[in-house]
Amino acid sequence: MAEHDLNPESDNRPFIFAVDPDPQAIRRITGELQRYQADYRIVCGPSPEAALAQLERMRDDGEQVAIVLAARGDQGLRGEELLARVYDLHPYAKRGLLIPWGGWADEETAEVIRRAMTLGHIDYYVLKPWTTPDELFHRLVSEFLQEWRRATEGRLELTVVAEPWSSRGYEIRNLLARTGVPHAFYANDSEEARDLLQTCGFEVSNRPAVVLPDDTVLDDPSDEELAEHGYKVRTEIDDPGELDVVIVGAGPAGLAAAVYASSEGLRALVVDHASIGGQARSSARIRNYLGFQRGLTGRELATRAYQQAWIFGTEFLLMRSVTEVRATEAGQRVTIEGKVIETRSVVLAMGVAYRRLGVPALEKLEGAGVFYGSSPSDAQQFTGGNVFIIGGANSAGQAAVHLSRYAANVTLVCRSSPRAMSQYLLDEVTAKENIEIKPSARVVDGGGEARLEWLAVQEGSSEAERVSADALFILIGARPNTDWLPAEIARDDHGFVRTGAGEHMFETSLSGVFAVGDVRSGSVKRVASAVGEGSVVIQQVHRHLAGLRESVRT
Repeated sequence: MAEHDLNPESDNRPFIFAVDPDPQAIRRITGELQRYQADYRIVCGPSPEAALAQLERMRDDGEQVAIVLAARGDQGLRGEELLARVYDLHPYAKRGLLIPWGGWADEETAEVIRRAMTLGHIDYYVLKPWTTPDELFHRLVSEFLQEWRRATEGRLELTVVAEPWSSRGYEIRNLLARTGVPHAFYANDSEEARDLLQTCGFEVSNRPAVVLPDDTVLDDPSDEELAEHGYKVRTEIDDPGELDVVIVGAGPAGLAAAVYASSEGLRALVVDHASIGGQARSSARIRNYLGFQRGLTGRELATRAYQQAWIFGTEFLLMRSVTEVRATEAGQRVTIEGKVIETRSVVLAMGVAYRRLGVPALEKLEGAGVFYGSSPSDAQQFTGGNVFIIGGANSAGQAAVHLSRYAANVTLVCRSSPRAMSQYLLDEVTAKENIEIKPSARVVDGGGEARLEWLAVQEGSSEAERVSADALFILIGARPNTDWLPAEIARDDHGFVRTGAGEHMFETSLSGVFAVGDVRSGSVKRVASAVGEGSVVIQQVHRHLAGLRESVRT
């Protein structure tokens, strides 16, 4: 393998690898990759065997590899086989299978791509450059580099310092992850934590601390302080004036409603008790969302939607709960933790929360090895460990696949079988050698001193087995947060909001109040469905507002 380096002296720049036995193709690839040499060392060559040997040496030397691109070749170690081996050597490296223009039409190549994607051996296929400059090639390379940097950076915008198993420390990190704020984590007994806090004139303690980019330290901040000073979002509202629509919930359905409302001239306010994204925020990779062929994280989807709505003029109020909705002659009166605002309509998009497990011994360990939901940013702390996930739907499958990259073993505990999981995801789960599915099983007990150490898992009617466990992620069922709604808004036996009572499909039994997404009775519990309902409901809001204006004129 030939290294093309503008800085021949030893340095710590990460590597970009490219392998293609075709001499003409590797010359073009090398030429296109030269533009990255200021920040990366470029290694290009024709032999996958030589590349594998060099990658093994780099692993032993602790070198960083950002990207490995490999063409299939026609003999010896095939490109897809090399990329499958790369994961064990450099788990953070982005892997692309190089194919020629039109290569996707070859049946064998197409099957190799699909299989490699399902097994997690590649991140996507990459078209070999065929012109200079080839911006299509560079777009994918740039996306790979951005994703690699996001996963491997040291200090980012914020740094959290806390005890590794501190419940509050976990809550802070989880909040930052759900809000899309890049952050690093240092255990409070680490040398990095001591050096960082000393630089800021602050002493390490057993309380969590958050270090801002300007070296300001927030000592055990509340959620509101973190939002206001850490990542600058609005948590208070003065007099908003007249609003056309208040959207309760900032998950996919609420964000879609916000985008369409503001883009069509309505004055919209989104209120959420936590942060943007809802449950979708914890999805490590959504591969079946229309238009994102490589998939995208729930965090990325939520962040893009938030920015899109903000650009159109949507106002956001986070860390605040709507406690009452009451009909008035002019529309609706909404109470947000004691503050009353007037709006012409309301869209309920609160989503759902995971049901509690109901095992007292495990409830005491929440945040100390026991987690409701899954935060992708915390997966690394369970490297080499035994991780258990309760659930059989897509969220559980996505968590299992992501955690399998770090944990030695991942066990998926399902009450029946993972029938609610999309087939592409089930194929990926079953293809992972370190993921075990336990159907007709449940977790009945667990414990540990300062953190989770063991679980009792019962399969069918057999006796419960005690197993070692480093983490338990609970992603079971769905419980709508609708207890606060007035009696005029009809709900089904499970608390989900009924719609279709008025003249509009998504209107509730209270005129001018609509419901979309997972909180709606009978909805399809999928991100794309929630986005679709959020976009469609605004057309119905327009019709309702037109009816209000007509009644005023009359």
